[in-house]
Parts: sequence; C-alpha cells; structure tokens
Amino acid sequence: MSAAAATRPPPRNPIVLIPARMASTRLPGKPLADIAGRPMIVHVLERAEAAGIGPVVVACAEPAIAEAIESAGGRAVLTRPDHASGSDRIYEALERIDPAGAHDAVVNLQGDQPTIDPKLPAQALALLGDPAVDIGTLVAEIVEPAERDDPSVVKAVVSHRPGNAHGRALYFTRATAPSGDGPLWHHIGLYAYRREALARFVALSPSPLERRERLEQLRALEDGMRIEVAFVDTVPLGVDTPAQLEQARALIAGSLE
Repeated sequence: MSAAAATRPPPRNPIVLIPARMASTRLPGKPLADIAGRPMIVHVLERAEAAGIGPVVVACAEPAIAEAIESAGGRAVLTRPDHASGSDRIYEALERIDPAGAHDAVVNLQGDQPTIDPKLPAQALALLGDPAVDIGTLVAEIVEPAERDDPSVVKAVVSHRPGNAHGRALYFTRATAPSGDGPLWHHIGLYAYRREALARFVALSPSPLERRERLEQLRALEDGMRIEVAFVDTVPLGVDTPAQLEQARALIAGSLE
C-alpha cells in the first residue's frame, strides 16, 4: 500500500447512483416494467433510499425514466444514451450533479434489482473504511449445484481468513473457480467506489482480461486497484428476462400482503 493510500480517510459523504436505460436485449424497457402498480426503477429507488447512506439519484439514458422517477418524488439526471457501461453513466451523472467533488464515495446500485435488501449497499460501502481499498463489492456462497458451472453466474476468487466477514478479490471469472475443496462465491454486481477510484476506472481502456471474460471489474484489478468483498447471505434477484420479472412481481406482491 502506498503512503498516500495509507492516509486515506473513510468516506464521509457518499451518494447512491442508479444507472438505468431502456435498451435491453432480453427485456427491452425494463426500468418502466410494472411491478405492483409502479415502475421497476421506482422500487429500486425506494430500496436505495431505505438504505439511508446518502442521497439517491437515478442516472438515466431516456427522459421517460426521468419522468417516472420525478413523478415518484425522486431525483434523476439525464445522461448520454451511448455509454458503454453503467460505470460510465454514473460517472457522467456524478460530475454533472456534483462538480465540486463534495461526495467522496459512490455506491453503484443496479437498476434491475427491485427486491434488493436495503442493508446491502451499506455493507459494500463499509469496506472503504480500510484505506487500502479502492472498491467494495459483495459475494454470496453458491449453494445451488447448477450455478457452479453456469457461465452467467460470475464467480469471485477471494483471499480471506476463515471467520472474517470480508476478503480481497483476486479474480472474477465465468468459469468454475477456484478448483479443489471449499466454497465458490457468486459475485453480486453492487459496487462502492472511492470517488477517485471511479474517476481512475472510467479513464482506463478496457483491459485484455475484461474483454476475454466480458467482466468490467477485471479492468480495475489489471490496473492494480484493490477490490474488497463482503460475504452476504443471499443474491439479489436481477431482472433480465420476462420470467425473472414475473418472479419479482410475485415477491413484491407477497411482501405487500
């Protein structure tokens, strides 16, 4: 750890940013998909607000998403529609709404997780209390056998001591890794960035391993950034297909009964 990193204070003024766009290969228009009478993105907004860690802003590609958020009493900012990733989208939003740099940490919460536990963002953010950590994220142990070899389930290879609630990410992969006995970790795509780490990340070109695995977080690891992971109990439902949308509707309907 460099001398500069060793003196970095923990974040004092975080913000939650939620990237959202209408384009989706498997479920077009999903931010506005109806769940219990409200758009999915509004449910995500409310979960983020319930986390209570800072202001929440939706970084959206289309005016229709901004209108839905503002109608629900939330805050949205329009961004360029052609961003390659959610990280690029939230960085544009951050620079537009906070050019003076008041917010020293950013939680990137995906806009397609309408049932996410509001406690999870704080667990990722807490990892930045270690001055050596640039990015915090989450993993859960894989318990379903089918997920072990499923390339759509991203695995994190983590260095940690037994009994610790967190560890250092060494690699992320779609393959089944590591080999041998022991748990496999399902990566959850929720990130807490130091502001300077997010700026550094989006300024980098896609890395060779990122292109090979199609995993953006490998860009940070290849550039020498430290990603710490917290171990959590469950994987939030991500809505990418019509079947997952129906599952989210059933879960939310059940919670309202």
